[in-house]
Amino acid sequence: MNYEKIILKSGRERSLLNRHPWVFSGGVKQMPKAPNGSIVEVRTNADELLGYGFFAPNSQIMCRLFEFTNEPIEINANYWKNKITRAFEYRKQFINNDHTNIYRLIHAEGDFFPGIIIDIYNQAAVCQILVKGVELISQYVFEALNSLGFNHIYLKTKQSTQLLENVTDGNRWVNDAILPMPINAKEYNIQFNIDVEKGQKTGFFIDQRENRRMLGELSMGKTVLNTFSYSGGFSLSALKYGATWVDSVDSSKEAIELANQNVALNGFSNHEGIAADCFEYLKQCQKTYDIIVLDPPAFAKHSRAVANASRGYQSLNKLGIEKVKPGGLIFTFSCSQHIDKDLFRKIVFSAAAECKRNVRIVRQLSQPDDHPINIYHPEGEYLKGLLLHVE
Repeated sequence: MNYEKIILKSGRERSLLNRHPWVFSGGVKQMPKAPNGSIVEVRTNADELLGYGFFAPNSQIMCRLFEFTNEPIEINANYWKNKITRAFEYRKQFINNDHTNIYRLIHAEGDFFPGIIIDIYNQAAVCQILVKGVELISQYVFEALNSLGFNHIYLKTKQSTQLLENVTDGNRWVNDAILPMPINAKEYNIQFNIDVEKGQKTGFFIDQRENRRMLGELSMGKTVLNTFSYSGGFSLSALKYGATWVDSVDSSKEAIELANQNVALNGFSNHEGIAADCFEYLKQCQKTYDIIVLDPPAFAKHSRAVANASRGYQSLNKLGIEKVKPGGLIFTFSCSQHIDKDLFRKIVFSAAAECKRNVRIVRQLSQPDDHPINIYHPEGEYLKGLLLHVE
């Protein structure tokens, strides 16, 4: 099959020779005569083939490469099936379905498949399409998932993606294979009811699985505050491992209701769900805790927001350090891609210095094995965290 070509300006192939998967518009000498979402060849100024990617003529990232090769290949249904099957085999090394059936199957560039995220909840696969190119080959994706035994597929598209990337396929069950909500699924044998249709992200925050388990292992006999708790993931892990009391705080009443339901589902009662602004709760509460979790949503969704986001993270961490008991622990995170781990560490340092307490970094935290980071695409390392010990 013949594909249209993107020709790069002279010298602009260096990042692609290093296998970074993005072609920026400023590096393009000649655009293809192809519609949005087309699969195109990417070539050097000397017409040497570098690989294949999804074309996005109206985006600053004009092409996202999914295959690096200097030899022509045919990209067909088997190509996509093999790519998804390799990702599935990779997960088998890390995910034990006997106790965990919540995991990420495709992590975009981390699985050399930019433009799509696929999350698994028990028998359901939730696909989040991020670019037009993936929408155009989505039937191959669905067929590959069916071949792996996932017959219930929910397509979830963010409104921003529909506007910016011209993705037109909206939220729906594929092929009318509908599952009633919520889906019951498990993480390290903790049961969760998950609504993939109405829930945040694809229904759950899968990327904190290993950090939740770590918190649990440190929680026996401790009091725990889980801020920005959503459906209670950290809270349930603390309770399972023997925390004496857990408070879950979230500004969303619906999220607190979900957390309370999940706590009841697992048979715990030593828990309170509190619908409140997390900053205000930390400012006003008279309690102190043995362990505090600070896991807010992304404060910086674009580079222009970094300064304000940094102030928000600094304020939050200061409040957390003030409310933790002497000898206590803080799990603090940022999922803002534009706040790198060095900046985040400096922000937490500023908060600690203002509190004038001795603070140790016990561990540096990141995303789990099913959210792999493509070594050529450091932007994929979006989740960063610190486990702090506060005297």
